Amino acid sequence: MSDKEIWSYQLDWLNIIKLLGLKSIIQIPEFKKDKAIKKVTKIYGTELLLTFKPTELDELVANELRDLMKRELLINSRKQEKLEKEARSKMMPFKKGGIIGINMNDLKDLDPNADPEEIFKFLSKKFLGDDDEDDEDRNDRYDEDKSGYYI
Repeated sequence: MSDKEIWSYQLDWLNIIKLLGLKSIIQIPEFKKDKAIKKVTKIYGTELLLTFKPTELDELVANELRDLMKRELLINSRKQEKLEKEARSKMMPFKKGGIIGINMNDLKDLDPNADPEEIFKFLSKKFLGDDDEDDEDRNDRYDEDKSGYYI
């Protein structure tokens, strides 16, 4: 950075990330950071920017980055919506509401580091009584041997 952008040392990048709705500084490309700082410097001037409060500077840079990163932010928001939608659809039994009593001794076998899909299967099996059988086998009216071939 040159002497013109000395004001940028006051920036709180964690606050800027929060204002943009991102999770990591890595999501902001370095060249876009530099471009935003240069554009804000060009618009306001270094002397005026040095008189601003750090929160005001963060908002100025966040707004400029928001303009520069429209596409990335849109993709990020769509990805978040998709993840939320998938999580809601996987929790189908709880959509109708209801109360499920939980005994903490039932959760002692639960692995907290397991895959979310496995945790859901464990909870479903434990509290809702769901088995891993096929729906065809459950709804079949006849007790037949389905493991053999008939000629």
